[in-house]
Amino acid sequence: MFEKGTRGNTLHGILLIALFSFAAFYIAEVPFVKSLSLSPLIVGIILGMLYANSLRNRLPETWVPGIKFCTKQILRAGIVLYGFRLTLNEVAAVGLPAITIDAIIVAGTIFLGYGLGKLLKLDNDTAIMTSTGSAICGAAAVLGAEPVVKCEGHKTAIAVSTVVIFGTISMFLYPIMYRAGLLDSLTDQQVAIYTGSTLHEVAHVAGAGNAMDPTDTLGIAGTATITKMIRVMMLAPVLIIMGLVLARTRRDTAGVNATAGAGSKRKITIPWFAFGFLGIICVNSLLQYLCGVDSVKEIPLNGAIEYIDTFMLTMAMTALGTDTSIDKFKQAGAKPFYLAGLLYVWLVGGGYLLTKYLTPLF
Repeated sequence: MFEKGTRGNTLHGILLIALFSFAAFYIAEVPFVKSLSLSPLIVGIILGMLYANSLRNRLPETWVPGIKFCTKQILRAGIVLYGFRLTLNEVAAVGLPAITIDAIIVAGTIFLGYGLGKLLKLDNDTAIMTSTGSAICGAAAVLGAEPVVKCEGHKTAIAVSTVVIFGTISMFLYPIMYRAGLLDSLTDQQVAIYTGSTLHEVAHVAGAGNAMDPTDTLGIAGTATITKMIRVMMLAPVLIIMGLVLARTRRDTAGVNATAGAGSKRKITIPWFAFGFLGIICVNSLLQYLCGVDSVKEIPLNGAIEYIDTFMLTMAMTALGTDTSIDKFKQAGAKPFYLAGLLYVWLVGGGYLLTKYLTPLF
């Protein structure tokens, strides 16, 4: 990719994506866009999709390796650095109820999504990507699953689109339900756990939590965010298990299709970046202890690292968007959105019942 003779073209592709990403950061700060809680990641994929459906065929194909570099190497590095947003202390702060609800929501959503994908006759890759995004942390989870599932770029973009649509709906729906008294049967802590364990993006949780409890006097906004971050931490073990299961499934499929006596050994793909993600969380926890601070935001250079990480993830999202044309969306059809809608019903309804009846047991 960076061999002599092609290095310049590869860098051109990377610089193109970086330029779009800078634009995404600028647009995300526009008051109207900011009021919708659309992160630079989401703006980036939209810009990438606009490019894919307008100028893509007018630029040199020799730039494609640079774009692919953003969807693979930069993406994995961004997922690893995402660990600097989390610490083990956050888990201890909320306790067993949030961890239990998060675990059930994550596992239930992925298994339910896979099963519903079969019923809808949806391809496995799209079903897994959509389910993972709904289960854990939206776009970041979809990006994390992409190197493990190894699906086509447009399928990743479709999964992200479903997360954005239903996550944005939730961000407005939950405060409405709260103010309408529909959540009165839950305590403030239960409302926070419900919000953090069922909304898609971290930004959506922050937006909904602040709308319900602007000054955090009830503890809803803070506890909801911590519950969500615990859910984010589950990304690493999910990716590791997913990598092992998919490797075995594909190996078995290859064995069925192999000619007699030919053998069908396949290398198991282990998402090493997931271990890096976990390792960074441990390092960040140690840094918090050594610095004697209460929040990750107070750790020296944490803000700069988070900014760089967000930019890298925005580059990855933008690059994925450049591989997503309208024709590919038409080819995928409405089934991914049906699946995301059914999973949304499970998150809103099932999450409410789980929170209401399980948390009092702890």
